Amino acid sequence: MTLDAPQTPTLNLDLRFHVRRKSGAKPDRRRIRAVCEAALRGEGVSGPVVLTVTLVDDEEIRQINQQHRGIDKATDVLSFPLLEADDEADGRFLLPPDVPRELGDVIVSYPRAVEQAEEYGHSVERELAYLIVHGVLHIMGHDHEAPDEQATMRAREEAALLVAGLTRDA
Repeated sequence: MTLDAPQTPTLNLDLRFHVRRKSGAKPDRRRIRAVCEAALRGEGVSGPVVLTVTLVDDEEIRQINQQHRGIDKATDVLSFPLLEADDEADGRFLLPPDVPRELGDVIVSYPRAVEQAEEYGHSVERELAYLIVHGVLHIMGHDHEAPDEQATMRAREEAALLVAGLTRDA
């Protein structure tokens, strides 16, 4: 008799990545996929999922921020989750195993990422990946209002960035 090792659930990410021409971005798409997958795996996400990431300029993110949050100013990242934290737990969105779950949208101001990278003294690639991971964690229900929440979120962000080789000095 042979014992089969327990199978680890696999993540099948359909990453819908859009770069607006006005943003000026030319990102490393493989690295962005790697950090998104790392963040989702860190949250225990498995199966087929869809995540949309869009890079925009300051004017577009300002308009989106105004429309959806009533704040008329540019920001670095916005997240729009499509599942509530309890949706799967209470069975409201029970899907067949091969149907992907739509997680949500992450929108990043690329010019803001460039500014912040310079301000923090690391690469634009690291700052962009950080902002995307930050947005993904918000979609997964994390927040950073309280110090303990902030510490948890920062640890998860750094763990996802480490998978892609994006340390603080990168």
